[in-house]
Amino acid sequence: MAPTDLMAFDAAVQPSQQSLRALDWLNFLLAGALAGFGPFVAVYLAGQYWTQGEIGLILSASGVAGLLSQVPGGELLDVVRSKRSLVALGVAMIALSAGILALWPSFPLVLTAAVVQGTTGGFLGSAVSAISLGLVGHSALPERLGRNQRFAAVGGFTTAGLMGVLAYYFSNQVIFFAAAAFAISTLFALSKIRAADIHFARACGAHSDCDHSAQPTRIARGTVCSGYTLLVFAACIGLFQFANASILPLLGEAFGQDRRSPLVISALILVPQVVVAALAPWVGRCADNWGRRPLLLLGFGALPIRAACFALTRDPELLLAVQVLDGITGAAVGVLTPLVIADITKGTGRFNLAQGIVGTVSGIGASLSTTATGLVAQSLGSAVGFVAVTGVALIALVTLWALLPETKPGPPLLATPAR
Repeated sequence: MAPTDLMAFDAAVQPSQQSLRALDWLNFLLAGALAGFGPFVAVYLAGQYWTQGEIGLILSASGVAGLLSQVPGGELLDVVRSKRSLVALGVAMIALSAGILALWPSFPLVLTAAVVQGTTGGFLGSAVSAISLGLVGHSALPERLGRNQRFAAVGGFTTAGLMGVLAYYFSNQVIFFAAAAFAISTLFALSKIRAADIHFARACGAHSDCDHSAQPTRIARGTVCSGYTLLVFAACIGLFQFANASILPLLGEAFGQDRRSPLVISALILVPQVVVAALAPWVGRCADNWGRRPLLLLGFGALPIRAACFALTRDPELLLAVQVLDGITGAAVGVLTPLVIADITKGTGRFNLAQGIVGTVSGIGASLSTTATGLVAQSLGSAVGFVAVTGVALIALVTLWALLPETKPGPPLLATPAR
């Protein structure tokens, strides 16, 4: 690609400060709405005298729905002009699911709510990245993603704490009313992002030198799916999630009936979110100065160290200190995953499809992780389970180091036959 083409890639509409501030609040409030799901669902349903099998089925249904919606969601985001409309749809689905859980906790309706809420995982996060790219362009994307990650982390841990307090003083049902309220507030923040500020071509990784309203040229889907760099990156993320997703569940099982376990696990969840909020903007800034690869190696490298430390100690204070590494990992991987995908697909018009592909591989890795490591821990003990996780994390790190090239912009990393 010629230098003039590279300059033209980010030429176009400059976003208003109103849209950028609204994007901050969108990240904060969306994280707040989603904080009402996950562990809170299991606690709430257990209080409704659901069996472990029923709760497991609900959580699995939500996970499968999110996994299956990744690629179709990415394809839809590339094609649909109004990314705000898709985010609004997803947020409305979250509010509906929260309302069902709060008011009608019967098995058929809760199963439906779980599937509806899980489906949003296939496009909501990607849509926020697409809106960010459409607003600021590729050159300003690293810093913007760092800012997104900071506001999402702050929103996640503050609202989770708020919901915990509400549940303690009132009931677990209030959590889902709060989630619905955050979802409605998210719609208000979304409405403040000006549609005219989101460049359609830029939001799907296409050349933005075309007219703001024109349908951008895209490369063939098969070219994206078979691209070497994208496949290597997806494999690295899949291996990373295979190692990472099972660490806290393994630790929870290792604590067993220890009365300190709920408090310790809660603290272990909170600490990395605080670190992410502090480090994410720095990661975004350094991504241009250092390149993407060194920061990814830093994030991936913290994971095997953390897993090995968890195999050696159950001291709560040491565990909390080690969890700082999870914050480093979360900041690096959270900011750089959409950024590396944007690098790889620059000029292709398939940014969101590529996000869906990586998201699918990531979801498969996370889904297989808890089952596989749980079986190892059950047969050989939790310490061996952590050793196995450490091994997989090292494989992910070596794969990244050996096979993934630096993706910091130069010429596009995928071929560009137009169609």
